[in-house]
This record gives sequence, C-alpha cells and structure tokens, in this order.
Amino acid sequence: MNEIKVSQEQIDNIIDSALAEDISHGNVTSELLLPPQLQGKASILVKAEGILAGGQVAKRVFLKVDPSLKVEILIEDGAKVKPGDIAATISGRVVSILNAERVALNFLQRLSGIASQTAQYIAETHGLAARITDTRKTTPGLRLLEKYAVRVGGGQNHRFHLGDGILIKDNHIAALRALGMSLKDIVAKAKQNAPQGLKVEVEVNTTQEALEAADAGADIIMLDNMSPDEMRHIVSLIPGQVKTEASGGITLANVRAVAMAGVDVISIGALTHSSKALDISLELEPQTLNIF
Repeated sequence: MNEIKVSQEQIDNIIDSALAEDISHGNVTSELLLPPQLQGKASILVKAEGILAGGQVAKRVFLKVDPSLKVEILIEDGAKVKPGDIAATISGRVVSILNAERVALNFLQRLSGIASQTAQYIAETHGLAARITDTRKTTPGLRLLEKYAVRVGGGQNHRFHLGDGILIKDNHIAALRALGMSLKDIVAKAKQNAPQGLKVEVEVNTTQEALEAADAGADIIMLDNMSPDEMRHIVSLIPGQVKTEASGGITLANVRAVAMAGVDVISIGALTHSSKALDISLELEPQTLNIF
C-alpha cells in the first residue's frame, strides 16, 4: 500500500481535461451578458460540516482559466469546516471567475466529500488498530485526486493500479482452478514470480480458503464479505505474521465491529464511489463589482 504524491503535471492534465469538457465551446451566457471589463470578488462558501480537500486544485483551475485572477486560500486542506465558512476568495474579471466556477467547485465538492466521509470512518474506529484504506473503485480519470482526498480525511491508500500489488481475486482463482491448479499452487506461483518487494494477497470467502491461503504462504488474506464473527474466528486461527484485510459490505454502522474483529486493514470502496459531495458554492460580492 504505497503513498504516491500527485505532481503538478498530473493535476494540470486532469484540470485541462475537465476544462475542455466545460468551456472549450465558450461561455455563451456570460459572453452575451457581461461586460468583459467587469471586475469583482467572489467567495467560496461552505454550506455543510465536513473536511475540506482540493483547495489548491480549485485555485489552479481559476489560474488556468485566467492567470491574472487573484486567488486567496483561507482554509487549508484537512481542516474541519462548517456552514458559513469562507474557504477562499477570487478577485478579477467576473467572466473569468464564472468560466472557472463549475469546474473548480466540482473538484472541491467531490474531494471534500471523500475526505469528510473518510474522516467519519476514522472516527468510528478510533482507538482500534485497523487501518482504513480505499480501493480502486474510483471515478475514471480522478483516481490520484480521490486517493489524495482519502489521505486528507485520515485514511490510507490501497493499490493505485494493477501493477501496484499482487491481489489474487476470485476470478483469478476460478480461471486457474479450471486449469487444474490448487490454491496452494496459485499462491506458490505468485510468490515465485513476484517482483521484489511486492507481497502476495489472496481474496477468500470461507474459513477453509483462508487457512489454505495462509498455509500456502500468502502474505495477506482478504476476507471478502464476511461477518465480524467470521473474521474474528479466522484471525484467531491463522499465524500472526499473516496480515488480514476486511473488504465488502463495510458501512459506518458496522465498521467498528469489523475493526474489533482484529483485522489489520479495512478497505472500503464507498470512500470514493459513494461519497456525497460536500455542499460548497461560489458567491459574487455585489458591492465589489466595478467596470474599469
């Protein structure tokens, strides 16, 4: 489970794609109605409690649209926010501010929603050893940013891509068993051919499969869609050096019970695929509007 830092080039590529999607054909409403020389100030207003994430990404959106804009970040990523908080201000050409508004808010709302939900899971498991991680169930094209938001919320990252770890899942096992291989054969083959530094993880659905995977030399065993009682039983049976990961069906309602079962890692796809966007808006300040 590596932590990959997001480079400015990677962020720019993501932003460029999002801007092309939104304003590559212009902003016909603003261009028809607003004087191009109209200047003013806008505030990014938080309307819900949560954890802020994506402030620098939003700032970059505004500056990509118009480098002459002045963007001031007032609340940094990772901070708790509440309704009424002003996360940032933007000053300059109003047309430019409105051209960037939707894309900047999309990033800020989405990433803050992920960070906020991750923080809820962290709070539910406070005092317990299990680590909360994400999965690869991310929005296409946004994985690096969404996994960044998980870290902002206090979680950790699982695999970033298919080359980032060896995870033998049910379909791998089904395909290889059809070729006459046992689970022990499959694990042995993976360990024999694994690049240096990569651990071998195996997804299992039963106690028997977990014991077989541990006996075969798996480094990590993923307990898929099991109850906390099943997990606790398996953890008590396998050697201590073999790590366990709980996955599937994890919610805020049961995550503490899962952590108390003694697993080392709890991976939660919902952190990225089902987080509710944090309510954040951009409001122009009428008293600041002037034509120069």
